[in-house]
Amino acid sequence: MNKIIFIALFLFSLGNTAVFAQTETEAVLVARDTLKSNDIDPLTPAKAAFYSAILPGLGQAYNKKYWKIPLVYGALGTSIYFYIDNNKKYNQYRDAYKSRLEGLVTDDLAFLDNNRLIAGQKFYQRNRDLSALVTLAFYALNILDANVDAALIQFNVDENLSVRPVLYPNDVTLKTNVGLTFNYTF
Repeated sequence: MNKIIFIALFLFSLGNTAVFAQTETEAVLVARDTLKSNDIDPLTPAKAAFYSAILPGLGQAYNKKYWKIPLVYGALGTSIYFYIDNNKKYNQYRDAYKSRLEGLVTDDLAFLDNNRLIAGQKFYQRNRDLSALVTLAFYALNILDANVDAALIQFNVDENLSVRPVLYPNDVTLKTNVGLTFNYTF
């Protein structure tokens, strides 16, 4: 008799769990429907960086930050201009020094002695190299800006997540206290 009651209770419990059970896919679908999800594409920052590496400013256009494109071209253009100008002056001083060593006197820099020509070469060579480094730095900054901006576009800035200043009275001293509250609304 005990075996029959035990088997009957066991079958009854199995039958009830089958009726009230929920499959995993249904639970996931319910969870996805109730939660508000933003579509996050992890490749967006890489795409923006790649586009900026191919053509400076293209990553900013991909991020729809069109106002940054003139800044990128202004920075790169200015540094390239200084590179070209310093290279031209370096070559001018170098050629004048070489022609002076050969015994020819040029009209451009005839008023300078040899030491001043060597100092001018070093000055313009240093400025040319510095301009090349600044150009590379602006190019890398362009790529970095596009990458970071694309990553921050997907950042959650919802109203449910906030930090606000709060003024509240102290119960003991009755003075006003200042603080910050971190609010996260589910």
